[in-house]
Amino acid sequence: MPTVYNREAAVQYARTWWDSRNPRYPAFGDDCTNFISQCLRAGGAPMTGMPNRGRGWWITDGWQSNRPGQFARETWSYSWSVAQAFKLHLDNSKSGLTARRVDSYSELEIGDVICYDFEGDGRINHTTIVTSMFYGVPYIHAHTVNSADRLFDYKNSRAYTPNTIYYYYKIDDVFK
Repeated sequence: MPTVYNREAAVQYARTWWDSRNPRYPAFGDDCTNFISQCLRAGGAPMTGMPNRGRGWWITDGWQSNRPGQFARETWSYSWSVAQAFKLHLDNSKSGLTARRVDSYSELEIGDVICYDFEGDGRINHTTIVTSMFYGVPYIHAHTVNSADRLFDYKNSRAYTPNTIYYYYKIDDVFK
């Protein structure tokens, strides 16, 4: 049975947790993709590929270790928490969380995702979720440097360079 993506629920999650960490999930120093994955899961995006870390997009609820400050091993996929792996998943996924890349930010809507290559070297450095559109321009929420209702282009960030490449993804409204 198909699953419908609830864009509003994904955005509400982003608005709730943009400046803190949900204790039900691991927190990373570079937390952007983990945060976006949580938002997408809150919107109903289905997980696939478990338990292979290199396949699909997933996390288990058993990520906590018995030892404080440590994570249990192999309880989430690389695409759940690594920006480059996340982009590759969006480019190639045929089931579970799926999306299509679009050419312009004006094609996005709330609940869609932007991946950033700040150096223009082919490696993705950052991931955000679109939480509002204003006159066809996306505003985003993000982690690592916690951001709410930030203009998507990051031109006011130290991470931005003139070589920045943006990858715009429309998250599918219905998942197979």
